[in-house]
Amino acid sequence: MTARFFKRQQFQSHQSKRILLIEDNDVNRILLDDYLNYYGYDVRSLSEASSFFSTIEQFQPKLILLDLKLPDIDGYTLLEKMQNKPDYVNIPVIVVSALAFKADQQRALDLGACRYFVKPVNLIDLIQAIEEELALNSK
Repeated sequence: MTARFFKRQQFQSHQSKRILLIEDNDVNRILLDDYLNYYGYDVRSLSEASSFFSTIEQFQPKLILLDLKLPDIDGYTLLEKMQNKPDYVNIPVIVVSALAFKADQQRALDLGACRYFVKPVNLIDLIQAIEEELALNSK
């Protein structure tokens, strides 16, 4: 059994979980979408935030992966707006951003993000974080 196969088997417990991915960089979005699908997640991807709330309403994600630098609305604004919507406050948000300063990380966490990853992200660490957040929120 290869190490890659073992790692994939390790993360099969939440394969029916829905993840909303907001990433404006086409290559990053496609690669992350493919990677999450490989691990059995149901992924909906957006390249901009304009349909963010309507997509949440229709897709009902169990977790959100959010880039902070988007072409139309920044991720901080989305986090702020989520805090004002009681139905969305409990959806875990993991930020995946190129913004590496501690102040950026702290601001996102203060606005409700549960975790913060700086690009380039270690994908196994990201899957582990997703699994942990989904497990916490399924109780």
